[in-house]
Amino acid sequence: MTTRHDLRTTARLLFDAAVKAADPAIAVRRGFAENPPAAAQGRTILIAIGKAAPAMLREALDHVPNPDIALAVTHHENTSDVPGAEIMRAGHPVPDASGAAAAERVIQILDTAGPQDRVIALISGGGSALLPAPPDDVTLEDKAKLNALLLSAGLDIVQMNMIRQQVSRLKGGGFVQRAAPAPVTAYLLSDVIGDDLRAIASGPTVSPIGTAATAMKTLKDTGIWDSVPTSIRIHLESAKDAEDTHDHNASNTLVGSNKLSLIAMQNEAQSLGLDARIVSDALEGDVSDAATFVVSQLHEVTQPTALIFGGETTVKLNGTGLGGRNQELALRVAMQAPAFDGTWVFFSGGTDGRDGPTDAAGGVVDAGTAARIPDADALLANNDSHAALKAAGDLLITQATGTNVADVQVLLIAP
Repeated sequence: MTTRHDLRTTARLLFDAAVKAADPAIAVRRGFAENPPAAAQGRTILIAIGKAAPAMLREALDHVPNPDIALAVTHHENTSDVPGAEIMRAGHPVPDASGAAAAERVIQILDTAGPQDRVIALISGGGSALLPAPPDDVTLEDKAKLNALLLSAGLDIVQMNMIRQQVSRLKGGGFVQRAAPAPVTAYLLSDVIGDDLRAIASGPTVSPIGTAATAMKTLKDTGIWDSVPTSIRIHLESAKDAEDTHDHNASNTLVGSNKLSLIAMQNEAQSLGLDARIVSDALEGDVSDAATFVVSQLHEVTQPTALIFGGETTVKLNGTGLGGRNQELALRVAMQAPAFDGTWVFFSGGTDGRDGPTDAAGGVVDAGTAARIPDADALLANNDSHAALKAAGDLLITQATGTNVADVQVLLIAP
């Protein structure tokens, strides 16, 4: 395996292995075997939230037949339907009116739950935007402005979701509070590096990450407090920290994660005869620093090698271009690494099949990528990684995968 074409084919095989390992049905099956939901004396309510919601709900219905209510809330691009269930689609990554309607539907269902009922929650990444549920003193428009501001500020997912929790009726344990006195059994497919359950979909079934004061400090330290809509600033300033009782009536089980996908990539690479190892399962922080770290791995090798990474980087927007963290990471690697003496390919992709507000999951680049892009420096400075990689023919296009366990990367080297 020495040609660029061979390496690109292998890269796609490894990406597909990562997605397969995050199959929501297998994850739910695993979770139900580990922690079976208790039978209800009253109603059984199934609610799935996130990019993997339809697939998770479909599997759950095989184990919990004939529930009284079955609802999935997912993103607009997910066209999957579930026989016998209600499907609501909403905006991602920026909340929209459809998401507000879905949130109200979830709240209405939970508010009617009684002590004899059982609520089963199926949670996956994306739920933060899909169920905005702003408090009464904050408009959906202002919530969407906050979300867009957080996405452009270079904050990591835990910081963003800590702030989102303070401006929601469902996040940070709000889901469990609404369901009380009915107990909640939750199964979570993690898109968060380190698998902090409080950060997955902003933790609807667990305690919050921080407080209103923590959120304000982070916004101020990041330099974006003055840009936050006035209604949200007033809400945070007037919020009172309640006693932490959010998840006392919930059982939470982690059923899938990024690390499992990295192991699947490693196994697939080894089956193809590659020397494969996981370099990092926490590729986080600024995308430019991550690119430098990846390029630093281009050292001397004596056999075909697959260096595997997983995580979720951040991009601080300085321009008006179109792209996402995976596309920009791939572009930055391409621009830093072409002088390496050898054949190499690098890919970075979102396991959900979508990177930012684009049609791409990420990028697949090689030593010739930079030369195929007119004005590459200008495009990068404008955060226009999508246009740059499209010009090079190096976009990773997969369509929605129906799952989400953050991002995966591989650097393939053929000496």
